[in-house]
Amino acid sequence: MIDTMLKHRTIRKYKNENISDGDLEKILEAGIRASTTGNMQLYSIVVTRDEEMKEKLAPSHFNQAMVKNAPVTLTFCADFNRFNKWCELRNAEPGYDNFLSFYTASVDAILVAQNVTLAAEEMGFGICYLGTTNYMAQQIIDTLNLPKGVVPVTTITLGVPDEEPELVDRLPLDGVVHFEEYQDYTSDDIDRIYEEKEALPSTKQFLEENNKESLAQVFTDVRYTKTNNVAFSNALLDVLKKQGFMNQ
Repeated sequence: MIDTMLKHRTIRKYKNENISDGDLEKILEAGIRASTTGNMQLYSIVVTRDEEMKEKLAPSHFNQAMVKNAPVTLTFCADFNRFNKWCELRNAEPGYDNFLSFYTASVDAILVAQNVTLAAEEMGFGICYLGTTNYMAQQIIDTLNLPKGVVPVTTITLGVPDEEPELVDRLPLDGVVHFEEYQDYTSDDIDRIYEEKEALPSTKQFLEENNKESLAQVFTDVRYTKTNNVAFSNALLDVLKKQGFMNQ
């Protein structure tokens, strides 16, 4: 399993091969063995295999090709709807209409998603996380008919890989791990931690393509701009209000 984790790759191209019901069930069973807050399992997983549903879902992910090409798309949702209904049927009054509850359920959903990823890759399948889930939450809610108390948190496409891309770079371990207490970074630390990433051939390509002087500028000025972050933040806050997580 550790070897599988160390070889993790994002797969965006998939072979035209289905995933059997048995394999998918095994992956999902491994997924729901993930840790969960108070064993409440505050998540749901929506499985999309139908071609027509993939067509409907694709615009929510900026029409990225893998949403339609992968045999399976999994949408992981923070879900208090089920738990609240159980409480009410058992004469217990739920008090989960607040941001903390959404955050708790989101953690549960992400833990399950990562378990699914590990199980799938161990079985030889490939996955791709779709960050667009957070940007287009309302559209996904509408497409998947998610009720109040349910918010999509992340999405994974799943299938048989039709590519073997190079491993993506990662920061050095000592750049992200702190022992006992957080040790703030000096300018020298930042230079050292990002030195290898900034020296990659792909970085040079990014700078040329975007006419920028540093990789940091590619992130701040092109990929994840303040304007977009604020707009998507406001949209997500509106979603949380509509779905019942911002009443207190």
